[in-house]
Amino acid sequence: MDWFEALILGIIQGLTEFLPISSTGHLLLGRKLFGLEDAGLLLDSLLHIGTLVAVVTVYWQELKSIVRKPFSRITWLLVAGTLPTVIIGLAFKDFFEEISKTGITVGWEFLATGCILWLADTMKKKGHKTLQQITTMDALIIGSFQGAAILPALSRSGLTIAAALFRKIDKATAAYFSFLLSIPAIAGGCVLQLKDLFFQRSEHLSFSALFIGTLASALFGYVAVKWMISLLKKGSLKGFAVYVWALGAFILLLQGIHVF
Repeated sequence: MDWFEALILGIIQGLTEFLPISSTGHLLLGRKLFGLEDAGLLLDSLLHIGTLVAVVTVYWQELKSIVRKPFSRITWLLVAGTLPTVIIGLAFKDFFEEISKTGITVGWEFLATGCILWLADTMKKKGHKTLQQITTMDALIIGSFQGAAILPALSRSGLTIAAALFRKIDKATAAYFSFLLSIPAIAGGCVLQLKDLFFQRSEHLSFSALFIGTLASALFGYVAVKWMISLLKKGSLKGFAVYVWALGAFILLLQGIHVF
């Protein structure tokens, strides 16, 4: 892998981690585009660290407040939202990894993501709950949607934002809680990936490729978070739904003629 391929994968990871179109699904497509069945666990870990840096930067003040008041209500909601994700992730880890490797369900998952986004967009105007009104049940349901998004082409940001809108949480709070909830999810995934590196043969990737990919992931991730927060306040999710529908249909077509 050269620096240009790492750059493209970094941009894909940064944008699609927070846009509701699935980072894992797009990375899988990016690897196939470059003829890389596996971009390497080390690069994959660093790309996720890049997006973690992006969202931590955006929510730095909120995180400082949580650290100062570790037993606050928002801390409890984040714990409640993370718990289903952990349970689902650990219980079905091997299954999710096998699905991710084959990519056989990616097309259908993109179509499912589109349906969820379209339905969620119709609920936007009904949202009225603020952060102070989010219940533990709301957080558990949003976390369950996040757990389901471990499947390759189910968008984590898309599903958590959709779940929040389904629970009649207002648009701004839905985006806020979704991205804040991504921090423990991405951090936990990075820890598991880095742990697995100790049991995997060292990869031959240049420092420049790793650095460029990680930097691109962080920069474009930051842009994606800020843009999505703004978009949700006054924009629509239906454009993303149409995009992933088209992408899913295209992938199914390629699979039907045995190209993908």
